[in-house]
Amino acid sequence: MKRDKIKRRPLADTVLEKLEPEAKEYRELDGNGLYFRVKPNGRKSWSFRYKRPNGKWAWKGVGPFPQVSGKSAREEAARLSRLASDGVDLSEPEKKDEAPATPFRDAAEYFYQRRKKSGITPKTVKAIRDALDKDIFPYIGDKPLKEVSRTDCMEVVAKVEKRGAWETAKKVRSWLNNIYSLAIAREQCELNPASELRHVAQKRPETEHHPYLIESELPDFLKALDRSGSQYTTRAAVKMLLLTASRPGVVRQAEWSEIDLDNRVWSVPAEKMKKDRAHLYPIPDQLAIELESLAQVTGKDRYLFPGSKSNPYISNSTINASLSAIGYKRRLVGHGARHTASTLLHDHGWRSDYVDMQLSHKQPGTRGVYNKARYMAQRQEMMQWYADYLDALKAGTAKSRKDDFKQRVLG
Repeated sequence: MKRDKIKRRPLADTVLEKLEPEAKEYRELDGNGLYFRVKPNGRKSWSFRYKRPNGKWAWKGVGPFPQVSGKSAREEAARLSRLASDGVDLSEPEKKDEAPATPFRDAAEYFYQRRKKSGITPKTVKAIRDALDKDIFPYIGDKPLKEVSRTDCMEVVAKVEKRGAWETAKKVRSWLNNIYSLAIAREQCELNPASELRHVAQKRPETEHHPYLIESELPDFLKALDRSGSQYTTRAAVKMLLLTASRPGVVRQAEWSEIDLDNRVWSVPAEKMKKDRAHLYPIPDQLAIELESLAQVTGKDRYLFPGSKSNPYISNSTINASLSAIGYKRRLVGHGARHTASTLLHDHGWRSDYVDMQLSHKQPGTRGVYNKARYMAQRQEMMQWYADYLDALKAGTAKSRKDDFKQRVLG
């Protein structure tokens, strides 16, 4: 906003925020000797003009904006005006302008609001909010920004690491560092105690792969699943996992509004996906039949697999408990169905591009940058073949890999 557009005074904080810098520093009168100063580099502050006892005019800094709001600046200007009227030389008692100590919480909230307005995904907005409220503010939220030590920051991160939330710990380190970097740029502090925390981070344990089944184990498993005494909705959730190779959390949160049985497509919004990218899953015929039956049971609900009052959809433990109940405890978990699908599809000659896209995996190297294809037609064919092949395994009519490859790929 150009200063010639100012229509009234005193100046509203919204006007102060929008005032644009010019080639030279300028001051705008707010009222009663208080001026708003804008430097060419964009920094903004308050100044009070007063007459010294010797009759000469002088300036007294009141503090930087927005740390010092318009209301606070006017209150301080009124106080200084009274002192000057009483003959006090304002240049003597205060040699240095200092803004009130900023609490860490205020600097963090400013960072949060700035990131929120920057266009980041709702999932990331929620992650920052949760980290601030649950992991950071309880320990250092009320400390003055300048008094938070490197040890304080290390302890905050250590508490997150202790519960095994390694990805969250990594993000908390980054967010703490960014909060202080922004605060330094805003002249709220000079040192960043959250820098270089990565050097003292605990080493993340080696990833344990989820238990999964190989092809020879599938016939007995599929028969056991048909005999399962679990609730129908739970069995349907397991079958959806098998026939889409999706992540268990995405299946558990599936909503009827995402399912298009006419076009055989399941559309998952970005906020539900691990990489914040919307994804499409083809629906093979066997799954379409299963979902048509499921709709008779839960079709009036929001979710395909409704949970209890405390959770609107079924939990991950519900799926794993059903697998354990049919004799596959520690042999298969919900996430393991993805490993099973990937292994079997690759073994039978399906292209890695199709399999990686089905699993919503990021493609390696430059392929991940330039290849934006979704391969929907190819994946529809692939997952229909996969569903048919699982049926054949269960029935004992599946062809050998060699014969299947010859017929399907070589013709």
